[in-house]
Amino acid sequence: MDKDTRLSIFAGLLIGLGAYGFLALGGIPGAVIFTFGLVCVVLSGSLLYTGKAGVMTDIPALVRIWLFNVVGCILIGLLVLSIGGVPAERAQEVVSGRLAQGPWRSFLRAVGCGLIIDIAVWLYRSTKSIVPILFGVPLFILCGFYHSIADVVYIVAAWKWSPALLWYYPVIVIGNYVGCNVRRVLLGKE
Repeated sequence: MDKDTRLSIFAGLLIGLGAYGFLALGGIPGAVIFTFGLVCVVLSGSLLYTGKAGVMTDIPALVRIWLFNVVGCILIGLLVLSIGGVPAERAQEVVSGRLAQGPWRSFLRAVGCGLIIDIAVWLYRSTKSIVPILFGVPLFILCGFYHSIADVVYIVAAWKWSPALLWYYPVIVIGNYVGCNVRRVLLGKE
C-alpha cells in the first residue's frame, strides 16, 4: 500500500471519528467535537477529498483520495453500527433527514459544506492557524450542510438501504467538489 493510499484511509478514519463524536453528542457539542477530525487531518498531513478538491487538478488522483477516504469511513461506520446505541439511532435519523431533502437541496447543502471546508483548509495552509477550522467545521454542521466523507459513516451506521442513496451520494460528492472550487474560481488562488 503506497503512502497516498495510507494517508487517504487515515483521513477517512479521522473524519469518521469526528462524525462518530457528532453522532454521540449531537447539537453544538457534537458539532464542536467533530472538529477533531479535520484538525487531525491538517496537522497530520493526511489526504482528504474536501481538503484537496479546491487545489488539485489531477482528477484521477482526487478520485483515488475520495475512494480511500470512503474506505476509512466505512470502517468507522461499521464500528458505530456494531456498538449501536444512540450514535447508531442518530445515524438513522440523519440519513432519513438527508434523503428527504431531495437532490437539489442536497446539492446546495453539499456546496455550502465544500465552500466552508475549502476556505478553512486554505486559511490553515496560509496561516498555519487551526482557528478557521475550529469555527468552520461547527459552522457547516450547524448550517445543516453535507460532507460527502462524513456521510459515509452515517449511511453505513444507519444500515438502511434506500434507492434514493443512488442519487444522494453522487450529488453530495459533486456538490462538495463545486463548493471546494468557488474560492479558486473567484480568487484564482490555489
